[in-house]
Amino acid sequence: MSQQFIIDFTMESLQIALLLSAPMLGFGLLAGLLVSIFQAVTSIQELTLTFIPKILAVFLAMVMFLPWLLQTMISYTAGILINIPSFVQ
Repeated sequence: MSQQFIIDFTMESLQIALLLSAPMLGFGLLAGLLVSIFQAVTSIQELTLTFIPKILAVFLAMVMFLPWLLQTMISYTAGILINIPSFVQ
């Protein structure tokens, strides 16, 4: 294994990890922003109010994007497993 191969492999792994986490992070960010705007408008400063909408938004994103997440993870893992003989050289 060369240094370039390890760098490329690590970079691809990080890109896949960021790509897979992006929908959940985006939905959580949007939910947090909406709750913050709601709290600012209504002057309700309850700290626990922010947790439930964020949890529900992340769960909704996971349910919505689950087929795509699974397909992406399966194709990435299959690519790694198929190329194992070339890693050993």
